[in-house]
Amino acid sequence: MLSTLKVTGRILATVSVIALATAGMPTAAFAQEAPAAVQPDIAEGVSAVVNDDIISSYDLVQRMKLLILTTGFQPTQENLPQLQAEAQRQLIDERLKKQELRRVEKENKTTILATDPEIDEVIAEQVQGQFKVTPDQFYAQLAQQGVGRDTYREQIRIEYSWEGYMRGRYGSRLRIGQDQIKAVQKRLSDAASKPQYQVSEIFIDNARVGGPDIAFNGAQSLIAQMQQGAPFPQVARQFSAAPTAASGGDAGWVSPGEMPPEVDAVLDSVRPGQLSAPIATQDGVYIIFVREKRAGGTTSLVTLKQAAVTVDASADQAAVDAASASLEKLRALKPTCADLETKAGQIPDIVAGDMGEMEVSGLTGGFAEAAANTPDNQLSATPIRTDVGVHLVMVCGKRNAGGNLPTPEQIERRLQSQALDLIGKRVLRDLRMQATIENR
Repeated sequence: MLSTLKVTGRILATVSVIALATAGMPTAAFAQEAPAAVQPDIAEGVSAVVNDDIISSYDLVQRMKLLILTTGFQPTQENLPQLQAEAQRQLIDERLKKQELRRVEKENKTTILATDPEIDEVIAEQVQGQFKVTPDQFYAQLAQQGVGRDTYREQIRIEYSWEGYMRGRYGSRLRIGQDQIKAVQKRLSDAASKPQYQVSEIFIDNARVGGPDIAFNGAQSLIAQMQQGAPFPQVARQFSAAPTAASGGDAGWVSPGEMPPEVDAVLDSVRPGQLSAPIATQDGVYIIFVREKRAGGTTSLVTLKQAAVTVDASADQAAVDAASASLEKLRALKPTCADLETKAGQIPDIVAGDMGEMEVSGLTGGFAEAAANTPDNQLSATPIRTDVGVHLVMVCGKRNAGGNLPTPEQIERRLQSQALDLIGKRVLRDLRMQATIENR
């Protein structure tokens, strides 16, 4: 039965922005630079009511502070409404989840909500992995900024318990067929010849935030925060509605066709290390961070080292022959990729070094022929003359670009995770529709 969604008004906290003191901050905690924090200047009141469960203004300000501290968000008078709205949405969703978990516990006479020891273990892993601090250091930093440890613990408890409940109730019912796995394998195999991008993503859901305009403006604000130093993974964990939020937005390596068409259209224009502009899609807005690019699987890549003797372009043939003779002395020492530099150092005038990995098609002159025809861990058969010297090339590895395709087991786990995420969103959507929610 659909119940009435009551909106009686939105409270906007009056806040002032103060600098976050850095004294005593644990190394690498929260952000590279200390973010700003909000200091509430409001009387205690009610921010929202969810099925008679009250969210106080104190709860709201605590969550706002937690978002700031864990993401590096720099609050201003302009972006405070976005921050408050996100904090309120999180608290409402968590109340709905907790109410549902309590209902199921009572109905089935079981325990679903995680115990304190379980949460201690989860938090220890998270804060050490994300912020490089111990739980005690983390709690101390929260306390220093007026955030109670229960504010963070309750957020983690509900999300961890909800994920466990979803897996327990629906995970065993999910059947990922071999036809689905084979379809993904074929798509990935076909895409292996295309350029690939290692990306992280943030997705702002239109339906969750109240429409496409709000989502787009919110994405712009998050980009501005990250350009000022807010770490992408922390922002993704708190603000993204994508399944990858739990892993800091890490979507791994993707090829054209794996993401929405609007995202595919801009992937190639974003250089490694850059953020995209907001990308509007039918369901929401994406922010993409391209960490690395690589060529398609049909491109041959080779890792090379070289040994060379400097010879000017104007040098006579005798000088070239002398350089070649020195290089043949190096060949006689039977060097490998592991000791080329060491053995080259035993012969005067020879300098050896790493050329790195490159596309064979991008090499010129004798280097391309040498890279294509020289066996691994051996020097090229003949010296290569260039304007700067005489060279021998050593091949230290060859591969096709694109990397290894995931195993069927990895594909199955990914499909299960995606399916569970969709189920969780549908269950939460139904809970919202059935609930009486008053925003004040």
